[in-house]
Amino acid sequence: MRKLLFVIGFCLFTPFISNAQKPDKPNASEIHEAIKKLNFLGSVLYVAAHPDDENTRLISYMANHLKARTAYLSLTRGDGGQNLIGPEIRELLGVIRTQELLAARSTDGGEQMFTRANDFGYSKHPDETHAIWDKKEVLSDVVWAIRKFRPDIIINRFDHRTPGSTHGHHTASAMLSEEAFDLSGNKNIYPDQLQFVNTWQPKRLFFNTSWWFYGSRTNFEKADKSKLLAFDTGVYYPSSGLSNTEIASLSRSKHKSQGFGSTGTRGKQNEYIEIIKGELPNDKTNIFEGIDTSWNRIEGGKAIGDILYQVEKNFNFRNPAASVSELVQAYQLIQQLKDNHWKVVKSNQIKEIIAAASGLYLEAVSSESNTTKGSEVILKIEAINRSNTNTTLKSIQIEALGINHSSIKVLEDNKRQNFELKGKVPSNFENTNPYWLNKKGTLGMYQVNNRKLIGKPETEHKIKAIFSLEIEGTNIPFYKEVVYKTNDPVKGEIYKPFEVIPAVSASIKDKVIIYANGPSKQIPVTIKAGEANISGSVSLTYPEGWTVSPAQVAINLTQKGEEKTVIFTLTSPENQSEGYISPIVNINGNKHSKEIITIDYDHIPFQTVVLPSETKVVKLDIKKKGQNIGYIEGAGDVVPESLRQIGYKVSTIDPETISPETLVNFDAIVVGIRAYNTVEQLKFKQQHLLDYVKNGGNLVIQYNTNRRLKVNDNLGPYPLKLSRDRVTDENAKITFLAPDHLVLNSPNKITQDDFKGWVQERGLYFPNEWSDEYTAILAANDKGESQKKGPLLVAKYGKGYYVYTGLSFFREFPAGVSGAYRLFANMLSLGK
Repeated sequence: MRKLLFVIGFCLFTPFISNAQKPDKPNASEIHEAIKKLNFLGSVLYVAAHPDDENTRLISYMANHLKARTAYLSLTRGDGGQNLIGPEIRELLGVIRTQELLAARSTDGGEQMFTRANDFGYSKHPDETHAIWDKKEVLSDVVWAIRKFRPDIIINRFDHRTPGSTHGHHTASAMLSEEAFDLSGNKNIYPDQLQFVNTWQPKRLFFNTSWWFYGSRTNFEKADKSKLLAFDTGVYYPSSGLSNTEIASLSRSKHKSQGFGSTGTRGKQNEYIEIIKGELPNDKTNIFEGIDTSWNRIEGGKAIGDILYQVEKNFNFRNPAASVSELVQAYQLIQQLKDNHWKVVKSNQIKEIIAAASGLYLEAVSSESNTTKGSEVILKIEAINRSNTNTTLKSIQIEALGINHSSIKVLEDNKRQNFELKGKVPSNFENTNPYWLNKKGTLGMYQVNNRKLIGKPETEHKIKAIFSLEIEGTNIPFYKEVVYKTNDPVKGEIYKPFEVIPAVSASIKDKVIIYANGPSKQIPVTIKAGEANISGSVSLTYPEGWTVSPAQVAINLTQKGEEKTVIFTLTSPENQSEGYISPIVNINGNKHSKEIITIDYDHIPFQTVVLPSETKVVKLDIKKKGQNIGYIEGAGDVVPESLRQIGYKVSTIDPETISPETLVNFDAIVVGIRAYNTVEQLKFKQQHLLDYVKNGGNLVIQYNTNRRLKVNDNLGPYPLKLSRDRVTDENAKITFLAPDHLVLNSPNKITQDDFKGWVQERGLYFPNEWSDEYTAILAANDKGESQKKGPLLVAKYGKGYYVYTGLSFFREFPAGVSGAYRLFANMLSLGK
């Protein structure tokens, strides 16, 4: 279980799994807030589809004002979105957004859960969503979450009654929650789960409505609110000096990969929830009406409450340790509870309170950040009790490393005890990795066969120390994950997870390699040793019809962490072809074909991901005109690298430097995705870009959203209006509206074959209004919808060409889609 997270003045108990961050050192006010939460036995589950869907105001209100145990069930990990802070997409973006959700929950006081559903991209209807997700399996995960968390109250972010009106994932999340509400208490539904959990029936299901769902504030003011509850989520917490809405904004701002930084607000702010199932409380100020949230709720709880309510009432802010004796008595009684659910929840909470009140600090630190199977591990142990409580360290056990240290040490007030222990990682130990990525899933589902893992936010680190302490005569075990820490000259003390990695890894930097300018390319393969003295050979698997030289290369790496790059020459066939290559490292007959990917951002813990090492190779029949391309970066994509792959010279343009003089030498200028949403300078530089076109240049603008545009009146040289139109079916039929236009014919003849193999979608945020100067080149539509004619617009302006496209080139290039490269080359070649 995760350690206590004390954030922004609040004691936020969250049973997350990873605690590889700097340990928290709570103050007396935070400890008192934790005791209040210990004395509340009620739970709320908030349900939606993606990271960022959750209402942090309501989650914080439930967790910090009502003191309820509160969790957010996000059906997906947000893998299908875009990344505003780096190059990671798909699975790696899902890892980032998982950690951002955990950071958000550690801020607003909630817990985090997931299903196995994969965010496959935008969906227009829940029927499509259910089909791709495998509704039965995702529904089982929602039922599992309810049975495991046992919420009294469920709150849906979205309305289950409005399919087709919003993102299909959104409505699907509400529909699944509404269905699971009735199923979770039925022992005949998913009976295989009952070997781990009991059935559970929540009391009430709500929909978190607002004026937005009514179309306008005026409509909402006129609406019947007899079935609604209202909460003032703007309440102020003197113990932290923050309003609930300020905490919610801090939580929201953890979603950095989506650019959701939020400014804190103050003052009253109502949130509304509509009753969907269960009885509406008569007292509309009490969502838990009729539900006993005191210790009297459970058999044997009254005696515990008699102690803990007095601890809360008589808490000594100058000396929190004065409560330890009573807290220990309550801990003993909690161990005798028959209700195992509350026994586990409250045991974890009270143990952390006892540790905090005692000033107890326990830590197990590895001398290295990672290790491999069968390797020795050296640990430094610190234990200190900073109070006058009677505390004895009886043993330290790290089962995973075979360590059982039983030297008894009395922990005197503020006298540190340090040890050095040695252990060994078993040869059959699993490598550290996000558990949902261990097996290949489908478009809509991750494959997780271990029932106990389903729903967990991240993989539990199994190398943990059990500190067995005797406090005031009672034995209490404390679990601490083994971590790694170092000192950074600028940042100071830095914590990282302690991880088990493969003995050797192999990677090819480029995940797509395009053959457009000759039959042969050199393929660098980087081998990295996870341990010392690695000797063997490296070879390359490759598609039929391709050839590789040499057949294998010998390697010898003597030091842990040492890297060596070997070069293979891969030759393509004459005709257009594609396939996959993978490096294979042979060490004493054992074949290794995984690569280690690290994710390192300041706002989330360091992440290590182990994935199959694989690169797509594409022999592409492509012609192009022009050479020098200027690229204005937007919200993050790999288009510049992709264009370099097919032979263009691409230079990044700093928006600050845009002027007629800096643009004149480019054959074409490409504007990155959402640049007009994210790059402030473009509203001052847009006229320079349009003048560049007028004087003979070629400007290609990729998709932007129709909200928060930096330029509204002159996005194009002629009137042009963006919409929310999109085509989410990647196989939707493409109609050529202007088959004779230059962009479809030169220098590459574009045919229907060029639109085969597209991934995730055709495109998004197409224009839906434009002046006659533009030529609509293509049209497409999803099933049952009208034809969308705005995927690709071209206008002659002065001597040059202006191109606006909502086609998803930023998704197709990383997937190595041949036709996307050919069409983009034609766009860049206009006027040449």
